[in-house]
Amino acid sequence: MTRTTILKQDQVPTDSKPTLDAFTKNIGFTPNMMAAFAQSPIAFNAWATLLGSLSKALDVKTRDSIGLAVSEVNGCNYCLTVHSFTAKHMARLPADEIMLARKGHATDPKRDAAVQFARKVVETQGQVTDADLEAVRGAGYTDANVMEIVALVAMYSLTNFFNNVFDPEKDFPAVAPAGSI
Repeated sequence: MTRTTILKQDQVPTDSKPTLDAFTKNIGFTPNMMAAFAQSPIAFNAWATLLGSLSKALDVKTRDSIGLAVSEVNGCNYCLTVHSFTAKHMARLPADEIMLARKGHATDPKRDAAVQFARKVVETQGQVTDADLEAVRGAGYTDANVMEIVALVAMYSLTNFFNNVFDPEKDFPAVAPAGSI
């Protein structure tokens, strides 16, 4: 049950309208999360700027896999539907890879290290061990890449928390539970 207003086009604040219109044009429809988030031009535009910047970080398969792992840990069903959809249609990940990412892993060793590290960042609230850091570096990630992973975790957690608080109606295909993790 949605706990905030999902704005109609004529209700969108002027300062949110260009950003929301760009997403709508790019995606082909206005997701409920964005129509709700647009109520705060400050928060919405800050998130959109971060999303735009981080779309250049790492590769799309790794970004989507991190989004799935973070959303699973944070228990965000809305984001799991979104990331499962984008992982399938944009990153071209097969269903078993999507489920594996939700559990904090990947079949590709380098991506696996990034996803495992992202999951540990969420689970430990950033209090990772030296061994955790060495594992992701050992897989070939630079400190700049590790910073990008942490930034992705923060960005995905922001939308996870937003959606967990306001619970917008899901407008992407439902996903099955990941099972025991």
